[in-house]
Amino acid sequence: MVFIRDTELVLRATVELVNTLPHTEASGVDSLTTMAELDDFAERHTYTGSRVRDDRELAAVRGIRPRIQRLWNVDRDAAVPLVNAMLRDGRALPQLVRHDEFDWHIHASEASDHLAQRMLVETAMAFVDVIRADEYGRIRVCDADDCDGVYVDFSKNGSKRYCDSGNCGNRMNVNAYRRRKAETPA
Repeated sequence: MVFIRDTELVLRATVELVNTLPHTEASGVDSLTTMAELDDFAERHTYTGSRVRDDRELAAVRGIRPRIQRLWNVDRDAAVPLVNAMLRDGRALPQLVRHDEFDWHIHASEASDHLAQRMLVETAMAFVDVIRADEYGRIRVCDADDCDGVYVDFSKNGSKRYCDSGNCGNRMNVNAYRRRKAETPA
């Protein structure tokens, strides 16, 4: 395991959140446009705390995506001021909590804070772990020619090259095979 369980869960949720942006998917479609999509996302990733389920909440969550995506476009040292700003803006106050099936872990925002604020702070806290573990090299953008999707490489040897949002690895392998076949005389 590269990161502790709660950090990995937040990183996976963050990857999925960023990859809802329209320019990161092969289809070019924004996949976080309705309250139902946000409800599904929040439920699948077990975001706890208050929810108002209105257009402002949806807009706020959609609005943090580009800010979070910037973490994939910088190196470890440049990520630090971005993460610190997220923690400051979210009024982070780390506390140990235990709920549902999760044993003791850190929450750094109040349950009554807005969902987007809690998501931003949780993301920042997960990136604190990435930075402190000196594993920022695992924060990557897909190597596929036609994809800007993001991912975190959780593999043991750190060799993952493609995101999981558009079948990119398979698509690039098929393209390489077709190029080799075309270059081989019959």
